[in-house]
Amino acid sequence: MRYHTLIIGAGMSGLAAGIRLAYYEKPVCILERHTTIGGLNSFYRLRGRNYDVGLHAVTNYAPPGTRTGPLAKLLKQLRLRWDDFSLKPQCGSAVVFPGRRLNFTNDFPAFVDEVAAVFPQQADRFRRLVETINAFDELDLSQEPVSARKVLQEHLSDPVLIDMLFCPLMFYGSAIPHDMDFSQFVIMFKSIFQQGFGRPLDGVRQILKVLTRHFKELGGELKLRHGVREIKVENGRAVGVILDDGREIEADNVLSSAGAAETVDLLPGTNRETVPRPAEGELSFNETIFVLDKQPADLGHRETIIFYNDSERFTYAVPDEPCDVRSLIVCSPNNFRYEEGPGSGDEGLGTAEAKPPLEDGIVRITALANPAYWFSLPDEEYARQKAAWGDRMVESALRFMPDFRPHVVDTDIFTPKTIKRFTGHARGAVYGAPRKILTGETPVENLFLCGTDQGFLGIIGSMLSGITIANNQLLRDPPA
Repeated sequence: MRYHTLIIGAGMSGLAAGIRLAYYEKPVCILERHTTIGGLNSFYRLRGRNYDVGLHAVTNYAPPGTRTGPLAKLLKQLRLRWDDFSLKPQCGSAVVFPGRRLNFTNDFPAFVDEVAAVFPQQADRFRRLVETINAFDELDLSQEPVSARKVLQEHLSDPVLIDMLFCPLMFYGSAIPHDMDFSQFVIMFKSIFQQGFGRPLDGVRQILKVLTRHFKELGGELKLRHGVREIKVENGRAVGVILDDGREIEADNVLSSAGAAETVDLLPGTNRETVPRPAEGELSFNETIFVLDKQPADLGHRETIIFYNDSERFTYAVPDEPCDVRSLIVCSPNNFRYEEGPGSGDEGLGTAEAKPPLEDGIVRITALANPAYWFSLPDEEYARQKAAWGDRMVESALRFMPDFRPHVVDTDIFTPKTIKRFTGHARGAVYGAPRKILTGETPVENLFLCGTDQGFLGIIGSMLSGITIANNQLLRDPPA
């Protein structure tokens, strides 16, 4: 069978693109090398427990019935209902630096007031920055990169406030050391501070189950254990793929979510020599997941996510050491408002009202990692160092949360090596290449990119990436 489009990778962007195409009766097939779906946002089962990969929270939260914004657009484009994702809002998060703390919920006006209270000399400047952010069209795919740090320095004069704004946005979306493209900054600022965090009770499985079921109901094909060895190119045009086992599948278009550099590596040798290979990403993470016999809130930890930095300035770069324990993310999937009804909004959000119904208590601690170090270790030393640096991450985090160690009943740890094994991203680079290809176009005709290296980040952003490329490039004249 010849397909209209072959999609490489069953992550969020690939699944969303597949749904969009299948809805308009385009024969589409998603090819996934592994035995499970989700890519950077997947799940697994270990020692009788379910674990999420990647998902701390879904950004771009909006209460049910909201008519505007990324989540509303996504649901409309995919013909899904609000209840399909069943997102529940966060209890409250914080950015914590020495002597300064910015609390935020999904109530953006309250965050503006918080900034004004903590940085009174910056209040008017911050409001003007928000005006600049709101006036910026991050959906303009023709724009050139602009340094977000330069834009913020034009608006704000306090370097600590600049670093505190950058900290969660970089941790959750920057592929560039020390900076972000302003378009990426705007996307992440809106998704985290203006819209906020939510999560389904069942985590990422809930979203992936909905997407997969919808895709198959529309006639789409999903083939697991179908890794792509090579993209077939004839006369400068993508015409299909060759699988790892040598089988060939033909298509009019190929859409890759593998990453820009990784997609070039899939081209035949003659084409690979003539197509510039984009720079690989450098930034990756270690994460330690702890399962507790108590809820974190019962131990006094009620925040959904804490982004902290204990140094004079925030450093976002590949560390010289195996992990940078000066700045970490502490997340508890328990601390969302799961008991809220389907019509509830965000009024009165507060950390004191956390009522987590998850069976296990969970704490996830994430730190920037040095990929070269983790890839170089022999197996036995690798396991020892994972445990040792997991302990160091906990010791650092305990300055900002109660000591939960007596209540740990299970632990799992991943590193850049783990990320590369399950995503194929060079160096385990979570956010891909530093230069995004917003249009999704490549030098090969009818070969397009979606996902991380297209540039829309986060759970909602990655799905919108797949939808955008499907609409703009594969449907040509997309129906409304």
